[in-house]
Amino acid sequence: MAQTQKEKDLPPPLPEPLRVPVADSHTHLDMQSGTVEEAVAKAASVGVTTLVQVGCDLAGSRWAAKTAEAHANIWATVALHPNEAPRIVHGDPDGWSRQGAREPGGEAALDAALEEIAALAALPQVRGVGETGLDHFRTGPEGRAAQEKSFRGHIAIAKRHGKALVIHDRDAHDDVLRVLAEEGAPETVVFHCFSGDAAMAKICAERGYHMSFAGNVTFKNAAPLREALAVAPLDLLLVETDAPFLTPAPYRGRPNAPYLVPLTLRAMAEVKGVPEDTLAAAVAANTARVFGYHAPVAAAREPGEEHHVQ
Repeated sequence: MAQTQKEKDLPPPLPEPLRVPVADSHTHLDMQSGTVEEAVAKAASVGVTTLVQVGCDLAGSRWAAKTAEAHANIWATVALHPNEAPRIVHGDPDGWSRQGAREPGGEAALDAALEEIAALAALPQVRGVGETGLDHFRTGPEGRAAQEKSFRGHIAIAKRHGKALVIHDRDAHDDVLRVLAEEGAPETVVFHCFSGDAAMAKICAERGYHMSFAGNVTFKNAAPLREALAVAPLDLLLVETDAPFLTPAPYRGRPNAPYLVPLTLRAMAEVKGVPEDTLAAAVAANTARVFGYHAPVAAAREPGEEHHVQ
């Protein structure tokens, strides 16, 4: 039965809490409803105790750094999204992005924006440079040079500051791998919302790149993603929401938020053929290692233990 519009607008219910706490390795709190404090509390109530807030443009990156500074269990990443770079260089007459209509700034404007990202990346609460990369789905050939210049700039920033590189790769696998090889990848690389197949996952594993899976791994039409997950090593796996996007089944199309990580993690555990707690412990350790923080120590919840949000 099709969902009504009212149903689609409703947040999904709280899932059963995880017994082993994990992190949402990629979320956009600035694009979600409610306050940061509400999001943190709701996530913690189901065992999602750490959030990585991701910047996509200068304003969002500043906000991510400020928010992480103010919350002990939030870390930030900063970057210009691959689709943001062409808008800076060539302008955005339709005002598609959050900044509204913009005039072309040329490469000088992109260089200036990258300088600010580099300054933000030096902050202690900023633990990653991303999401950067390439997107051949939304940006056409006319914007690809700007994307690639921006991507190379972010790689340099990540290496300069010793921070994880968080990659957005949409319909651009070969070019992303090529640029990483040409520039020399940073020590820590994360493919956010991994979108490759099993062959791509094997290449990433060989190169030591981390793969973060989002709610779309639960979608009926996502067999290639599940095949990729099946061959990805446990020590290179992360879990994320990419909220408010990619809400996992059975709530696809409704608002996503960090508290829904358990749905994706349980689906991942089933694909991997490992117990939920085993996968949770692995992704918790992996995320802490990638972003350079100490994973929270919390007693495992007993099944059926009550959970609530204040």
